[in-house]
Amino acid sequence: MNIQRARDVLQQAELLCSAEQVQRALHRMASEINSVMSDMHPLVLSVMGGAVVFSGQLLPLLDFPLDFDYVHVSRYGDARSGGEMHWKVAPHESVRHRVVLLVDDILDEGHTLAALRERVMALGADRCYIAAFADKMHGKEKPVTADFVGIELPDRFVFGYGMDIEGAWRNLPAIYAVKNQDAGFRIQD
Repeated sequence: MNIQRARDVLQQAELLCSAEQVQRALHRMASEINSVMSDMHPLVLSVMGGAVVFSGQLLPLLDFPLDFDYVHVSRYGDARSGGEMHWKVAPHESVRHRVVLLVDDILDEGHTLAALRERVMALGADRCYIAAFADKMHGKEKPVTADFVGIELPDRFVFGYGMDIEGAWRNLPAIYAVKNQDAGFRIQD
């Protein structure tokens, strides 16, 4: 997407969650995670690249010791809808006998997070929690649920706060939706 197209998409988008609402949800979520995990020393696995913004803001709010690593899995490549899962960086053996907290930007259809949870548990984790900043409400059954959720979003193509639109606008502090979903954009996981 070129710079003018990116600016046009943002100008025409609908604000769903302001930066202030995002920060309130982030702080509430951190408080919930702290209350559950305060006596643990978990391994936090951030799901790249969408969770980079969320992870970077969440970690300083957690008041317990933790180890940090990341995983990188893609189901999209250049496409706008999910396909075959490709591991770019898979979970390592370091999950064995650990409590793991998977941190991701959005829980949409849930296939990526379900595969990650399955892989982490197969590698010997004792427990695996999921923190998804956004949970998309599309009315379909999901193979996994998040233990910690910041906000619920409608079944729209969303971007901002780590979520991208054709690679652009992950850096926005708020969350937007494409107004005209017939403009060639499809919902992403």
